[in-house]
Amino acid sequence: MAITSSLAEFSLPELFQFLDQGNKTGLLTLRFKLSRHSQEIKARHILLRQGRILAVSHRLDNQCLLKMMCQRGWLSPEVINEQVNRCPANKPIGLYLKTKGFLHPEQLRLLFHAQVLRSVCGLFRLKDAKFRFDSKATLATIEMTGLSISATKATLIGLRALPDWTGLADKLPETTSALSRAMVGHRQLGLDPMEAAVWKLANGSISLTDIATRLGKSLETVQQISFRLISVGLVTEVPMLTSYQQNYWQSQGLEPVAVGANRTEEDNPQELSNRFVQHLLGFLRR
Repeated sequence: MAITSSLAEFSLPELFQFLDQGNKTGLLTLRFKLSRHSQEIKARHILLRQGRILAVSHRLDNQCLLKMMCQRGWLSPEVINEQVNRCPANKPIGLYLKTKGFLHPEQLRLLFHAQVLRSVCGLFRLKDAKFRFDSKATLATIEMTGLSISATKATLIGLRALPDWTGLADKLPETTSALSRAMVGHRQLGLDPMEAAVWKLANGSISLTDIATRLGKSLETVQQISFRLISVGLVTEVPMLTSYQQNYWQSQGLEPVAVGANRTEEDNPQELSNRFVQHLLGFLRR
């Protein structure tokens, strides 16, 4: 099944959340212009398996990763061509070259950082792009190092590096809202100290304004941190209740409802994925 839409309709964090929570496998292609006045269309092709990002390339000739190895002087074109022909079709070329002693583990990590992490961080700067996800696409192992990262963790890294939040301004949580923890733990995502501090204060009864005051941070900074935590499923945005409302809800055994259509079913990731798919299918197919 191929799904097409644009980042103007669904942000990249929402898209990555859908792919990760749904354990999606396939090829995600984003097409965009570098500037409003440019006519040149750029593309990034992201290979995913079960919600994990395996590789990112800017073309589909299966030469991006091999070219990076040559440019760094780690292997000659002759050696690469010879080893590519010997590499099993279902094995990542990077892992194969490491097994044969042509690459060291640290070199694979450097390649993955340049090929995947740096590229993904750049994509979060896009204000708009057309995207297409093809679950039937063949994934080229010749573009894979053998390393991977979950789309959720990539979201966290990408948003941390985002210099301009203008494109996501309308998606930031309200300053009068509170946060409620949606997951018990967060160690696997490796939160930084400030993210962990906001997560600890996400008890459903402290507004973002008060969190900013307690942590001595600007309200804008706390909104951005909160959005990161929401995007990776660690917290949900909930309306602040008055003391009277809190007592009433508690007396009725009720809990505040999460704000936002894509945050109301955090206890059932599959339902979230199905809802997101239904929204996406309403847009143009290409």
